[in-house]
Amino acid sequence: MEWITAPWPWFVSGPLIALTMFTLLYVGKNFGMSSNLRTLCTICGADKTSDFFRFDWKSQRWNLIVMLGAILGGFLASHFLSDNQIPELNSKTIEMLHDSGFQSAGTAYVPSELFGDQAFTSPKTIIILLIGGLLVGFGARYAGGCTSGHSISGLSNLQLPSLIATIGFFIGGLLMVHLIFPLIF
Repeated sequence: MEWITAPWPWFVSGPLIALTMFTLLYVGKNFGMSSNLRTLCTICGADKTSDFFRFDWKSQRWNLIVMLGAILGGFLASHFLSDNQIPELNSKTIEMLHDSGFQSAGTAYVPSELFGDQAFTSPKTIIILLIGGLLVGFGARYAGGCTSGHSISGLSNLQLPSLIATIGFFIGGLLMVHLIFPLIF
């Protein structure tokens, strides 16, 4: 069953994403993962300390189910529907990453230097992950949504702010990879 272990082709995954978006639009819902953090914080009692968290979180239960489905789907796909989780990278990219100190490039799904157990022994890596997490959280809130919310849901609704946000995501990613990342590592 080779088809199970290979990545799904675009002509399968693309229509599935489109069907999901059509269904959400049909029932009047917007897709986005960062809004789940607000819901989870409200469930945990953050509404007692901030007006931002005072909303009817029960109206977002469906989105929590989507989040749990994404987690479960990722687990099932990585453990049961694929053999090789290592992405194919260009040899020049692997060489560049090795020169930057990422020896796991080309042999691991994500850089173990940042996401493996050894990452938590380096204060520099912990600080980078914490600052990165804060910036992503702030950016998602400031932009009114995350990449999935704007780039999938917002663009499918033809929303100009989502187009601007998506362009900003790409520009930010390019600046990070080509200008900031080399300075950090």
